[in-house]
Amino acid sequence: MKRVFLHTLGCKLNTTETATIARQFVDRGFSVVDGTGAFDVFFLNTCSVTDRADRECRQLVRRALRQSPDAYVIVAGCYAQLQPDTISNIGGVDLILGSTEKFHIFDYASSFNKQGTTHAHVSKIDEATTAESSTSIGLADRTRSFLKIQDGCDYSCSFCTIPLARGESRSVPLDKVLDDARTIAEAGYKEIVLTGVNLGDYGSQKDVELLDALKELVHVDRIERIRISSIEPNLLTDRLLDFWLSEEKICNHFHIPLQSGSDLILNRMRRRYGKQNYEKRIRKITDNVPFAGIGADVIVGFPGETAEFFSETYDFLRDLPISYLHVFSYSERPDTEAMKMDMPVARAERTARSERLRQLSLRKRRLFNERAVGRTLQVLFEQHDADGTLDGLSDEYVRVRALGSSDRINHICPVVITMPENEGCKGVLRNEAQ
Repeated sequence: MKRVFLHTLGCKLNTTETATIARQFVDRGFSVVDGTGAFDVFFLNTCSVTDRADRECRQLVRRALRQSPDAYVIVAGCYAQLQPDTISNIGGVDLILGSTEKFHIFDYASSFNKQGTTHAHVSKIDEATTAESSTSIGLADRTRSFLKIQDGCDYSCSFCTIPLARGESRSVPLDKVLDDARTIAEAGYKEIVLTGVNLGDYGSQKDVELLDALKELVHVDRIERIRISSIEPNLLTDRLLDFWLSEEKICNHFHIPLQSGSDLILNRMRRRYGKQNYEKRIRKITDNVPFAGIGADVIVGFPGETAEFFSETYDFLRDLPISYLHVFSYSERPDTEAMKMDMPVARAERTARSERLRQLSLRKRRLFNERAVGRTLQVLFEQHDADGTLDGLSDEYVRVRALGSSDRINHICPVVITMPENEGCKGVLRNEAQ
C-alpha cells in the first residue's frame, strides 16, 4: 500500500478541496499519512495570495524530499496555475497540476514513480466552466464539514490574483449541493460550513442565489447548524440578512471582509462598497443579535495608505462592534493593478501597522469573551481531553471548554459561560450548573 502525504497552504476552501483529493487516493488503495514518517507521494495544494505562500511552497517541497528523497512530488492549485515555470525549476517536482487539473490526478499520474523530469498540465483558467464540489469529510474534525458550493470570482480587486488562479465565478448546481449536504449528514456531522471563493455570488450564473440554497439546506435532516464562512458586504443583502437572522439553524457568526476603513483606499482597491455601507451591515446585525460573532479581514500597507488613512481604518474598526480581525500585510503580486501603483508603503511600516491591528483584535476578542460570561451558549463539542475537559465551538464562534464526559462529543450542548480565557471561554454544562 503506497503512502501519500497531503499538505495544504492557504484558505479553508483549499483544505476542503484537499480532503476531496485525499478520498480519491484512499479509494485507490493509498494510505494517507501525516508526514511524520516516510511517504511515497507528496501532494501540495498551493495558495498564491501572498508572497509568503510562494516561499512556503518551495520550502515544503525541499523539506519533503529531504524526508523522503524518492517521493513522487505533485504541486497543484493556485500557485501552480500562476507560476508553473517557476515550480518546474524546483528540483524533484514530478507533476504540476493547475486549478482544474488537480481534481483529476489519476488522469495524469499512474505509477507515481519518479522519472527525473517534470510534467506540467495547466489549462487556461478562463476555460473552466464548472465548479468541482468538495467536502472535508474524512479530516480530523468529525463534527463540522466544509462544503464548497462556489468557485472563482468575477470581481477585479486591484490587489488580488484569485481570478487569475481560479477563473470566473461559477457555482455547484443546487441539487448537487443538497446531495453533498445529505452525504455529510449521513457521515454523522452536525455542522456544515459553506465555503467558496466569493460565496455571496453563489448561483449568479444560474438564476438562483445563496438565499435559495440556504432555504433548502435548513431542511436537510440531521444537520443542526449551518455556518457561512465569509461573505462580501455588498452581497449581504437585506433579504439574505433577514433570513439569516431569523433562521435558528444558521449560526450567528458573520465574517465580512472590510480590507480598509478609508473610502479612498477602498476605491484604489476597487472594492464594491464604502465604509458607511459596511457599518450599516454591522449595525443591522448587532441591533438584531447583540451577541453576534463578527469577524473582518483587513489589509494594511496598501499603496497610498498614509499614516492618516491607516488611523482612519484603526479608528473605524475600534468603534465597530466586531469581535475579531484577520490582518494581512499588503503583498505585491505579479499581474495585479496594485503592483503598478505609486506611493508604496515601506515593509517595516506594514509590519508595524499589522501589529497594531493584531493587538486591537486581541482586545476585541477579549472583550467579546468577557461579554459571554453569564450567557448560555450552544456549543458543538469536538474533542475530549485526558483531564475530562470538553472543547468545542459555539454558534457565535467562541471556543469553549467545560468539564464533561466524552459522550458529549459531536453533540450541541448548552453551556453557561463562567469566565473568559486567553483564546476563548470556560463554562459549565447547563445541567451540571443547575
